[in-house]
Amino acid sequence: MQRNLTTLAIALTTFLTLCAASGMAQGVQQGFFDFEWEDSTGKIWLAIDDQLDQEFLYVNALSAGVGSNDLGLDRNQLGDDHVVKFVRSGPKILLVQSNYDFRAVSDNPREREAVREAFARSVLWGFKREERNGTGYIDFTPFLLRDAHNVAGRLEQSNQGAYKVDASRSAIHLPRTKNFPDNTEFDALITLTGKPKGGFIRSVTPSPDAVTVHMHHSLIRLPDDQYTPRRNDPRSGYFGISYYDYATPIDQPLEKRYIVRHRLEKKDPSAAVSEAVEPIIYYLDPGCPEPIRSALIEGASWWNQAFEAAGYRNAFQVRVLPDDADPMDVRYNVINWVHRSTRGWSYGSSIVDPRTGEILKGHVLLGSLRVRQDFMIAQGLASIFENGDEDPGSLTDLALARLRQLSAHEVGHTLGLAHNFAASYNDRASVMDYPHPYVKLTNGQIDFSEAYDTGIGEWDKRAIIYGYQDFPDGTDEEAALRAILMETQGMGLRYISDQDARPSGGAHPVAHLWDNGDDPVAELERMSEVRRHALERFGTETIREGTPMAYLEQVLVPLYLGHRYQVEAVAKLIGGYAYTYAMRGDGQEPISPVPADHQMRAVESLLQTLSPEFLALDQEIVATIPPQPVGFGRHRELFKTWTAPVFDPLAAAESSVHHTLSFMLHPQRLARLHNVSAYEDGYPELSEYLDLIWERISGFAATGPVHRSLQQMVEKQMVHHLLKLAGDPSIARQVSAAALYKVSEIEAQKKLYFNANETKSGRAHDLYIISLFEDFSANRAAFKLPADTPMPPGSPIGCSGMEHLH
Repeated sequence: MQRNLTTLAIALTTFLTLCAASGMAQGVQQGFFDFEWEDSTGKIWLAIDDQLDQEFLYVNALSAGVGSNDLGLDRNQLGDDHVVKFVRSGPKILLVQSNYDFRAVSDNPREREAVREAFARSVLWGFKREERNGTGYIDFTPFLLRDAHNVAGRLEQSNQGAYKVDASRSAIHLPRTKNFPDNTEFDALITLTGKPKGGFIRSVTPSPDAVTVHMHHSLIRLPDDQYTPRRNDPRSGYFGISYYDYATPIDQPLEKRYIVRHRLEKKDPSAAVSEAVEPIIYYLDPGCPEPIRSALIEGASWWNQAFEAAGYRNAFQVRVLPDDADPMDVRYNVINWVHRSTRGWSYGSSIVDPRTGEILKGHVLLGSLRVRQDFMIAQGLASIFENGDEDPGSLTDLALARLRQLSAHEVGHTLGLAHNFAASYNDRASVMDYPHPYVKLTNGQIDFSEAYDTGIGEWDKRAIIYGYQDFPDGTDEEAALRAILMETQGMGLRYISDQDARPSGGAHPVAHLWDNGDDPVAELERMSEVRRHALERFGTETIREGTPMAYLEQVLVPLYLGHRYQVEAVAKLIGGYAYTYAMRGDGQEPISPVPADHQMRAVESLLQTLSPEFLALDQEIVATIPPQPVGFGRHRELFKTWTAPVFDPLAAAESSVHHTLSFMLHPQRLARLHNVSAYEDGYPELSEYLDLIWERISGFAATGPVHRSLQQMVEKQMVHHLLKLAGDPSIARQVSAAALYKVSEIEAQKKLYFNANETKSGRAHDLYIISLFEDFSANRAAFKLPADTPMPPGSPIGCSGMEHLH
């Protein structure tokens, strides 16, 4: 689809835009779909006679949102896209969605028809054709004034209340209703009314019984047939489309897979380096302030380095969106600056032609509060306010460095790229990873100089070469693409994406979120030393003069829990397997267990995070944090407390312990440990692993009342986890059995030594564990463990995915 308009078309577009913006009351607005605004009735009449039976792309969006990260209803959020067409039957006009999931790519029309008739289509709406000015129109207003983005459904799913559209409080929004040669844009002010139930909607809506948003509708001309889809290989690093082609020979896969990408062609495909026929241009939201604006432009512009590696000159550009342009206009790839009431994820999405995988519009949403979270992380680490009013330049620099990387990351998604969570293993080889700030100790001082990488990574360049290389005529494209992948493999670059890198029961030893380096254990030990140093300095110098002292608790959270993501990385070594997206004949090793000595090294490293020395907060820190002042209150960014309103350092430790044990005792991880010991020599049995953990945590030296309390808390947490495993019928039976046996051993041990315990607190601790097991044994079905002590929210600590919408 041509995106550069001719001079005449530009003039026409400018005229129409000005007319729409000025609120023209009557008259046909000419463009892709001609339409007429009827001011007396508030209706949109859409001309359809010339477009009957012609497929186009329909996309809905939320042009003005709710402002809550928890609800996920953000400004300029894209919704669903559909290939549709208007079909006439007498006076009826039906909007019919085609089914491109099942096709027959064949020259035989009867073969194509057989597949079309085998699978259902969807009629999205019905209209009545009416004659106006000698041609057929439909009243498009009811279609536009519905809850197209399913806001009511999202509110109900989030337990915020039951809402429905109030037609009397909804209307067409003319300033953003416009027409262009290749797309027609409608905007509607939609009010949903109901009885609010939840706190999320109450916190962001002035009158929560009436939630007013804007929904956008785009009718888009489908591109021409000059785009060539590119095969999606599991090793390439791309998102893709897929469909079932029933014309495929029986010796070939029925499902076809292609990457999603922008159309990009060299002016001279035979040249090693050439300008593009039409460059890819991204536009930044002009509502973004400085210095954030410059940081986002710089970060997004890094992608030009990758396109240069693919043989293009100046093929990727970033500009500020013109004042007269609408970010919902399909002609613009846009980086939106989105405000919410709480910090949250950023997103990179695209409008894609589902027939071919061609990206028609890149659409980035960047949450504005993320930069403040990064500033606060740096604030807790550095404690620079010795006099109370120092220039926070170094803290701001770290936050802006993260924004550059975030901008590049999300734009990468809109170029078609998936996450690469193994990039940290290859020395930050991709911006498509989630980077944790790499903070060093240099001469006994916190050093932010290498916190985030700059520029595009080596993996990113290789991925763009695969997706966007324009091969000269006569090239065997399949062979050339295989050669690119083999060359990438030969460079030692690793690629592992979401499904194999997410935490919890993940098994891959080098694919992690928010980690650094190629040795997870060494990095946890290094980070623990940085954490220890920062905690020694933490106190009044951490915050500016004039800041409530209670704010120290919020700054303490990401510092005290700064090891949380590296714990996840280290835990994946336990019961871990190294594997690749291997293809037959590519020489990659498909899968192998992590060596036993590496696994045991990981266990020892994680056990250190359960020690009283690691968990205890100094009295000096506790003495600086008062309860929240009037009007502030406790919130989810703070630690849970059993001592309200006073800060609870033991509860903070409890949340950290629960986190570590959740990963060390994850049922899938334990099942893998059992299996590998059965198949491989030299690996400990599952019961030996549980014995080791209990032996170590029960043997920690308790040098005082704080350490003794922490040790007892760790023991209680482990017993909780074991009982949960023992009573879970959905996990591997051998895991439940091993957990049951271990907790029975612990109970017997506590009974044996109960009377010998020298302190009442020690006997109370032993009795608690004995009673838990007795209650569990008496009635497993009715047995309930105490509620877990959760950590305050972590992701995103300053990076992007509820990620990634893809």
